[in-house]
Amino acid sequence: MRDQMLTVYEDGTPIELAVDDVMKYHGPTFPGGVAHGFCALQHAVVLFGDVERRRVQVRTAFPGPGGRDAIEMVLRAVTGDRFAVDPDLAKPERGTTLARYVWEFSYDGRTVLLQLRDDGLVTDEFIALGAKVDRSADEDAHLRVLKREMTDRLLARPVGEVYEQIG
Repeated sequence: MRDQMLTVYEDGTPIELAVDDVMKYHGPTFPGGVAHGFCALQHAVVLFGDVERRRVQVRTAFPGPGGRDAIEMVLRAVTGDRFAVDPDLAKPERGTTLARYVWEFSYDGRTVLLQLRDDGLVTDEFIALGAKVDRSADEDAHLRVLKREMTDRLLARPVGEVYEQIG
């Protein structure tokens, strides 16, 4: 299992956060989104090296509240007006399932663009059921299972094996 810790700095003071901390901050609704935000951010931090959390800017095509909360808790980027959901970052050529899993992190003049690897981390069934408007109680229960399974797949991988650098 991957190391589920992330260290960022504030005024030179290290702040260590576990994905479980971020899950508690977000709540139980969108654990997969939390995992996506955490995995993408963890990858970016590895590529940048030590980062002062209040200097990182984030743009993403991923509109989910779990991803937003992961970025907010770790970087304080939402309240610092350094976070934006930008549909133009989407990669529609990758298909409906993968198109919006794109993250752009900028820090001290450097930019890292990451996209989800195309190897079954997110399923077509999950995307279709999540988009369905009038789900039944059974479908809601199944969607919760799919969310947990996706979360587990994401967090079981080492850094760099969930998202890949592009561009």
